[in-house]
Amino acid sequence: METTIIKIDKEIAWELRHKVMWPDKAFDYIKLVDDDLGIHFGLFKENILISVISLFINNEEGQFRIFATLQQEQGKGYGSELLGYLIQEAKNLGVKRIWCNARENKVDFYKKFGLEESNYRFTKDGKTYVIIEKDL
Repeated sequence: METTIIKIDKEIAWELRHKVMWPDKAFDYIKLVDDDLGIHFGLFKENILISVISLFINNEEGQFRIFATLQQEQGKGYGSELLGYLIQEAKNLGVKRIWCNARENKVDFYKKFGLEESNYRFTKDGKTYVIIEKDL
């Protein structure tokens, strides 16, 4: 199945974030204060948006946030394709270290990309997160 990854507007990312991650919350819940500063990427399959991720660069560090893939498309490699693309884009933009707050139950997925768990964990909205990171 042919896919395309492109930069997208934050408003397009918001729709998928809401649908996948927090459908029971108000729409504004999925908006980040610094979304205007982010680079938002979308993976399309047959012109349908199925996965989004946002990259925020501060000096030489890049944080990726709000990584969401449609439920029915999870486990098919699309998220891996999108994350691999984001890591390469971050390198191209001069990022030296990439990190994210990963849901604890998703850490093994990120380890496939060489990201490692830090010792820092926190809980938000009943879910446990761990900071994962990688030097590029």
